[in-house]
Amino acid sequence: MWSFIKFRLAMLFTIAAITLLGIAVILGIIHVIAYAYNIPITISANLITGILIFILFLYILQWLFAPYLINAMYRTYEITSSDPRYGWIVRMVEEISYANGMEPPKVYIADVPFPNAFAYGSPIAGRRVTITLPLIRILDRDELKAVLAHEVAHLKHRDVELMLAIGLIPTLLYWIGYSLMWSGWYGRNERSVIIPLVGLGLLILSFLFNLFVLYVSRLREHYADATSAFTTYKPEALQRALAKIVLYMDPDIVNRYTEGSKGLLKTLFIASPIEEIPTTSVERLIEYWRKYKPSLFEELFSTHPHPSKRIRFLDNIAKTLRSY
Repeated sequence: MWSFIKFRLAMLFTIAAITLLGIAVILGIIHVIAYAYNIPITISANLITGILIFILFLYILQWLFAPYLINAMYRTYEITSSDPRYGWIVRMVEEISYANGMEPPKVYIADVPFPNAFAYGSPIAGRRVTITLPLIRILDRDELKAVLAHEVAHLKHRDVELMLAIGLIPTLLYWIGYSLMWSGWYGRNERSVIIPLVGLGLLILSFLFNLFVLYVSRLREHYADATSAFTTYKPEALQRALAKIVLYMDPDIVNRYTEGSKGLLKTLFIASPIEEIPTTSVERLIEYWRKYKPSLFEELFSTHPHPSKRIRFLDNIAKTLRSY
């Protein structure tokens, strides 16, 4: 339990650090622009505020209407509890939602050729969870419940809104930096020659801030994993689901891990994903992940933690659950 508390503190500290550093950088930009263009601080602040309002407007539009675009892109259709084939999935989502003290989201099915589930929503579209047909086919009910609990956790924790909010900072830095890079070449005084350099620096800062945003995203994935485990009391079900999803798309991954180039050669001749995933392959992959230590660069640009970290994180939660 103490390790989980430390994890939550790390998450809160990272979000706070991104926010405070972002505010400090923006205040610095205001002063640099005022100095370079020899204009009052208030005018410089108004310029930055105008850019922020414009970006915020675009973000709000994206947030409000993205669910409709996602549904169109995935060709989803809504299911209800009375659906003769998939009604049990809706009832499962309802059970998970009530256990987490929230209203159930709408449930959609997507007929696409890969296993996945994701949560999204907005004030006008409502909260939604979409499950693809291959995911339903390859997971047993405990595994599917664990995945759905993970997705419902994202809605409970308002991860969509959180990631949009902290993503504002690197986006703002990028647009200010991009604008300064070009406008600085046309300055009318000797001070303005520093503007292109400031713009370049802001582009670099934007990239670095994005790395921190990705780190927060990975922490939120861990948080959703934890919520799923504490909801279902079966963290091992989520572990199996993770392994099955990977094995569906790459059936020979275990051989490649254990046999090196020989396993890779086999993978090149895989014609299509498999739907009957051997239990032994699932167990071997999970055991491999338990022992594997990923390098920093293996997940640096990823929104999700490396599977090995997720497996070990769930192992720790399993120990906590057994101690209750």
